[in-house]
Amino acid sequence: QVQLVESGGGLVQAGGSLRLSCAASGRTVSSYAMGWFRQAPGKEREFVAAISRSGASTYYAESVKGRFTISRDNAKNTVFLQMNSLKPEDTAVYYCAASTVGTILYVARRQTEYDYWGQGTQVTVSS
Repeated sequence: QVQLVESGGGLVQAGGSLRLSCAASGRTVSSYAMGWFRQAPGKEREFVAAISRSGASTYYAESVKGRFTISRDNAKNTVFLQMNSLKPEDTAVYYCAASTVGTILYVARRQTEYDYWGQGTQVTVSS
């Protein structure tokens, strides 16, 4: 079993950047495909980005494509989400998640494919 802890959230102006980190413990993060999801007030949690075990494959929601970048450092047991050109509609609690589904190149896009979740970190983008 793996434990996930997100950090790096905060308050930023529109157009700014933040880098979220997801630190894993209990098991090496290289055993998992990883993803980021977010939940805005009054809305359902939605997919943001995902990366395969190897890091060779990534996938993004259309709303963040070209602005967000997911990456992983398996040696440091950490996954990152670099968020640039932030917009007020990016305001949400961001969750990191780990999936055991698929092969080393598989990118898990559905919430039901994820087995472990962090507690979330708040990102607020002011206009």
